[in-house]
Amino acid sequence: MRSTSQAMAQFLTDISVTDHQTSIIEGRTNTVAKNLTEIFPASSDLPFSRAVLMGSAAKKTIVRPMDDIDVLAVFSNSHNAWSKYRYDSKAFIYRVRRAYDGIETAQVGARGQAVRVFFKGSGHVDVAPVFSHGNDVYGLPRGDGGWIDTAPTVANAWFAQRNAELGYNLAPLVRLLKKWNNAHSKRLRSFHLETIAGHTFKTIGSNWQSALGSFFSWAPGHLDVTDPGGQSGTLSSYLTQTERRGVIETLESAAGRARKAREAEAKGDHTESKRLWAIVLGPNFPS
Repeated sequence: MRSTSQAMAQFLTDISVTDHQTSIIEGRTNTVAKNLTEIFPASSDLPFSRAVLMGSAAKKTIVRPMDDIDVLAVFSNSHNAWSKYRYDSKAFIYRVRRAYDGIETAQVGARGQAVRVFFKGSGHVDVAPVFSHGNDVYGLPRGDGGWIDTAPTVANAWFAQRNAELGYNLAPLVRLLKKWNNAHSKRLRSFHLETIAGHTFKTIGSNWQSALGSFFSWAPGHLDVTDPGGQSGTLSSYLTQTERRGVIETLESAAGRARKAREAEAKGDHTESKRLWAIVLGPNFPS
């Protein structure tokens, strides 16, 4: 019979992207860069500068089945394009969307901040077109015609540093936590969850059961983390008081089940331990 530790290791493998999927992510990022370079060359009044892989794929916290891939599309102000769009970010983002006509199917995302590009095979990429304001700060369409400042590359660098400081165990732990979050109403946004995890630990060992139990116990005290990019303030601000209570209750419930699962494992009752972890992490946890 498979032990709890073996089941957890198998589950982590099952939810992590494969080498083939990693190549797909890289290929689609390169395709975005190629398309935008051809559509918006250096001679354009809106010259494209570069594409940067962002979000969970860049942090290596993306889980299977893969959702969207986030790419930052940086446009240059070399021809004074910023002055043309600074009061109308909608015109900017819709111009980028229209540029995909005849190449790929594309639509502006629900929040009006990214262009969702659908590939002919399957899957999509969320392309967030931005202007660079210098010092790794970018202007991102806000959805209402205005702009917000964002510094995702700074946030990515912070996460990469924390991952290294924690023995490269932070990213795989976050993958497990995303499965917990997905299995329990997706109460926390991905970026928020990643940042909470990065703030919660001083050390993370290779015992995932222990690390998960610690997170569930400690996370309620770290909900109000701030954007490591320095632009978005407190990341819990999207939660209403009712939603915040729901998050805390879900964490407390997970902490209780994790504690019972570890107690069962210590007694050699791996069947019960795995049953409890399947409740915490979702029904695909190996039995």
